[in-house]
Parts: sequence; C-alpha cells; structure tokens
Amino acid sequence: MTKPKIGITMGDAAGIGPEIIVKALLDEQVYQQSRPFVIGDESILQRAVQVTGANVSLHKITEVSEAQFEHGTIDFIDLNLLSADLSFGQVSPEAGNAAFEYLKKTIELAKAGEIQAICTAPLNKEALQKGGHMYPGHTEILAELTETTDYSMMLSSPKLKVIHLTTHQGLLDAISSINPERTYTVLELAHRTLTKAGFKKPRIAVCGINPHAGENGLFGNGEEEEKLIPAIEKAQAKGWDVSGPHPADTLFFRAVRGDFDIVVACYHDQGHVPIKVLGLEEGVNITVGLKGGIIRTSVDHGTAFDIAGKNIADSRSMLAAIESAVELAPKE
Repeated sequence: MTKPKIGITMGDAAGIGPEIIVKALLDEQVYQQSRPFVIGDESILQRAVQVTGANVSLHKITEVSEAQFEHGTIDFIDLNLLSADLSFGQVSPEAGNAAFEYLKKTIELAKAGEIQAICTAPLNKEALQKGGHMYPGHTEILAELTETTDYSMMLSSPKLKVIHLTTHQGLLDAISSINPERTYTVLELAHRTLTKAGFKKPRIAVCGINPHAGENGLFGNGEEEEKLIPAIEKAQAKGWDVSGPHPADTLFFRAVRGDFDIVVACYHDQGHVPIKVLGLEEGVNITVGLKGGIIRTSVDHGTAFDIAGKNIADSRSMLAAIESAVELAPKE
C-alpha cells in the first residue's frame, strides 16, 4: 500500500510549531508510514534545526514531486515570508499572516490531489487576526477555503474521542445556535468518520446541555428536548447506535471506560476539558467533514509562546497528529 503524502504546516513561527515539527520528523517510523514534508519558511526551519540540535539536512522543493521523503532529510516548500530574526514568544502580525498563507498553500495542494492529508502546527489567534485574517482558528479557515458548510471539530486521544456541536463561540451563543439539524449533522459526521475508520457500528453518546442532562426538565428550559432529542431519535430510526442525552459529569468516565466509541459535546469546553485532562501529549485535533474528503489533523495544544525557542517543547502530540493523518488518509 502506498504511503500517504502529508503536508505539515509550520503554524505560528514565533511559537513551538517549527521545533515540534523538526523533533517529530526525527522519528524514523514517520517515514515508514508516510511521506511528509513541511510548508513554511526556510529561515525559520533552519532556526528550528539549530534550536533542537537535530542532525538532519533540509531539502527545499518547489513541487511535491521533487521531495525525497527520506528519513534524515526534511523536505520543505519555502514561502519566504519571514526572517530568522522573528522574536520567539511574541504576537506578530507577520507570523499570523504567514501561518494563514502556509495553510492556504497546503489546502491548494490537497484540493489538487497532490497530498492525501494536512497536518497543522498551532497558530496564534491574536496574531492571525492582527495579520488581517479574521478567523477564530484553523477549522474555520479550512471550512471557508474548501467551501464546506457541514463540518465539526473532533478531538481524539487513545482513550477518548469527542466531536463538537459548537466550538469557538461564547457559551450563550453556542447554546443558542444548537438545533436539531446541527445535532443530526454532527451525528452523521461522527457515524461516517468512525465507520470509515473501521468501526462496524460506532457507539455514539450525546452529552446533555444542562446539569444532569436537564433532569427531565428540572434544570434549564427544555434545551435537551428541543435541540438534541429529535436528532437522536432520527439517528436511532436509521439504525445507528446513538444514545442520550447523558449527564456530562458521568458520560466521559463511561466513554473512557469503553462504553462508547465517541462522545458528542455541545460546546467547546465540555469536550476539550476531558481530552486535555487525559493528557495534551497524545491529543489530536481533527477537522471532520471537509469537502473533497480532505483530511486535516493537528496537535491539541497551543503555540506555547512561553517555552518557544528553548528546546523543551514535547513533540508527542505532533507525532500523534501525523499518525492520525496516516490512519484517516485515503491511500493511493
């Protein structure tokens, strides 16, 4: 089976992204499973090699077909947007703009069929917006540039998978925006994604919005009955293994125990907190439902400006993100 080509974006160059990319690509197993290359800036990548002390050579390419895909050599496309004197750990409009341009270029490669998956290092939302790109994060950029309307953020770790009804919204706005149509769309995305990944009949559990999932109307204003239950019943009518709404305070324990394959979270922190408590090092962020079947995975942590340039950043989440990209990518 042909190994998938994976385009790795450098993210915000003032953060730890370049370092963890270099560290991850020191792992020979990455090259045994995939054909990775970097989209970023030569000067920043050279600096990351110096910071990490990595014994690798850099190979600049202009086309994917020029890549060597050999362990010990990092192939990269240079967009030449930044210089090596970019300050570590500082919000930079230039770095924010560059992070956007890296992703834009990689999406173009994916849409053209030149790569089978995208793996992204973290960007900084403030820098992104100061650089002129008014998006909450990677997911929304990917959705717009692929003209995708029905998508969701999925978080994955060895013991827990979570998919979200809403993400980068304030809590009141998030709850207001949930409706049966959105709930059903996310149930369908979860079912389709896990089925393609080899789950014969994915067990999907839906979190309640209110404490104790509303306790039969005792808490809240009937949000579960209005926004969640119609979609759950529709999915059950199709023969899918969907249950809920469940109280969130016990559901994640049950999912980690193995009772369910994936949890549907209603808002950002409801889904993110359990994944991150289990360990940032192995968490992966996946954008589900992109048009054209484009696969995108990412680390499940931020730019870590406070430790950038110090060679102490942990690359395990980047390795996990590459591994997830390999698992989900279509094979040539």
